[in-house]
Amino acid sequence: MSNSSENEIIKIDSDTFETTEDLEKEVWGKKIEGFLSLLGYIVGLGNLWRFPYLCMKNGGGAFLIPFVVCIIFVAFPIFFLELSLGQFTGRSTIHCWEACPLFKGVGFGMVLVNGMCCVYYIMVVTWSIYFIGNSFLSPLPWSSCYNWWNTENCLSDADSLQNNVTTLRSLSTYILNGQNNFTQYLVNTSTELQTKDEVHQLLNSNTTMSSEEEFWQYNVLNISSGIEDIGSLNLKILFCLIGAWIIVYCCLMKGVKSVGKAVYVTATLPYILLLVLLIKGVTLPGATEGILYYITPNFSQVLNFQVWAEAAVQVFFSTCVSWGPLITMASYNNFKNNCLRDSILLVTLGEFTSVMVGFVVFSIIGYMAHTSGLPVDEVVKSGPGLVFIAYPEAVSTLPFPNLWAVLFFVMVLTLGLDTQFGTVEPVIAIFTGSYRKIRQNRMQFTALVVFVGFLLGLPLCFQGGIYFFQLFDWFAGAGVPLFGLIECIVFGWIYGADNFSRDIEQMIGRPVPVIIRVLWCVVTPTVLFILLIIIVTTYTLPTYGDYSYPAAANIFGMITAIIPIIPIPIVAILEIQKAEGCGFYEKLRNSLKPTNKWMPIDKDLAKCYIDRRVITDKTVGGKIRRNILGR
Repeated sequence: MSNSSENEIIKIDSDTFETTEDLEKEVWGKKIEGFLSLLGYIVGLGNLWRFPYLCMKNGGGAFLIPFVVCIIFVAFPIFFLELSLGQFTGRSTIHCWEACPLFKGVGFGMVLVNGMCCVYYIMVVTWSIYFIGNSFLSPLPWSSCYNWWNTENCLSDADSLQNNVTTLRSLSTYILNGQNNFTQYLVNTSTELQTKDEVHQLLNSNTTMSSEEEFWQYNVLNISSGIEDIGSLNLKILFCLIGAWIIVYCCLMKGVKSVGKAVYVTATLPYILLLVLLIKGVTLPGATEGILYYITPNFSQVLNFQVWAEAAVQVFFSTCVSWGPLITMASYNNFKNNCLRDSILLVTLGEFTSVMVGFVVFSIIGYMAHTSGLPVDEVVKSGPGLVFIAYPEAVSTLPFPNLWAVLFFVMVLTLGLDTQFGTVEPVIAIFTGSYRKIRQNRMQFTALVVFVGFLLGLPLCFQGGIYFFQLFDWFAGAGVPLFGLIECIVFGWIYGADNFSRDIEQMIGRPVPVIIRVLWCVVTPTVLFILLIIIVTTYTLPTYGDYSYPAAANIFGMITAIIPIIPIPIVAILEIQKAEGCGFYEKLRNSLKPTNKWMPIDKDLAKCYIDRRVITDKTVGGKIRRNILGR
């Protein structure tokens, strides 16, 4: 290429958000900091409160078969693609789409998803802080029914033999089986339930509630009757929310410099605490029954199509692919970092953690089933109920309950913080990567983002806040599988798996294995397309316990799910309009080609990349062999 041509391209590049001189950006201080940041992000509360429940629900150990298959054929290919994309371009979720500007709207969609998630997900950190504070009180405030928030329907171990309604069921069985000394036994233990009729009356009541659940509903949440009744501001949760955002700000204010130091604690501490809790859990009576229930396979479930669909959905939560933060955090990697090796290690460690968490959870659940005399499947909870109701109920009966409560909720706090870092950073990165002044005033801009996030999260601190939390959690990530499908289409076909493989080769020193290119081009997008059909046809409306949301709330939730998808067609239309060419077809074709800003972040390679850029004119709809095998 002539000098005049090169100067012309450099001139064009200087009119964009970033000049060639700006391609160098902040990187992780040490490789281990980037690795721990990614590990901390993918190991979140989805591993703690979702995976064990799905495993129990869908065939125990047999669920690992569809789960591992989905990890290999869906999650890992996209995980490696996103790490490679971020590391190669050194740019955020929007700017990395210069490879195919027609679909740049996917980057905007990812930012919108993360913006919504960082607003409501911070509540998990907020509740954890509140529970940690209460864990230092003795006795634990959720272990009895003699507190200002308790109702006359509260049941706890401190009140009588039965620590909840489930234990009463076993006691009623004792009566019905003709044990005549049962009444005398109740008298000796000072219980008020001295007749068979009183036991049955309580068992048939739908208003009984454990002391742990009453603490969660009436103290922590101070819950209202529904989303239409937002209620008053919960001041104690408001102060905890302020504390949560202050922690997030302190860890993000200097970008990778501060985050890289924070993850030494937040990414490693959960593993230490998990190990401690696992050792304690397996020594509890009933733990063996709980673990066996967790791992005993029911192979008939493997043939259930719905089980495979749930496994495919779970991998998006377990590996966090297609959400966007993987691209952002990988953009801070060293250009020559072996992202293929990192992808293998991170996915393996993340899913090993899911399995390990299952052993911790089910050892505790087995213990709860043992003490209540109930089957394991009647004790299992999922979602926040597992973290903030079931586990507090278990630690209340352990020796040194305050110690185990503190350890558990500190673990929940660190898991929540790592995920929060990952959702906030992409929002900040799109501005720091676009405007030099914002990049130079990172601390002030981070403070602004944190403040806006705090203001948007205020409704979640009201009595009806939990209903909004559940609504956002249900709908916010509905479009994520679509993002993954588009990623595979763009880098498998439009830009081309062969071109992207050559780009990756500049980083890791070897081309992408053929099997991964096959997955990018054929297998993964096919599975994602089927998954999208299943999601659309089987999607159910959210509930909170026995509460069903009104139609207006469900419509709002659906709009929330659609909002991140809207930028895709809008940006596509704008890109076609500004593309070079005379007619629509020529403009469309040019909008599918990489722009002048598509280049590696490595400064030396970026200077010569324009001369050796490969543009595949006929990649769209081209031959499979060309895309998969390369030249």
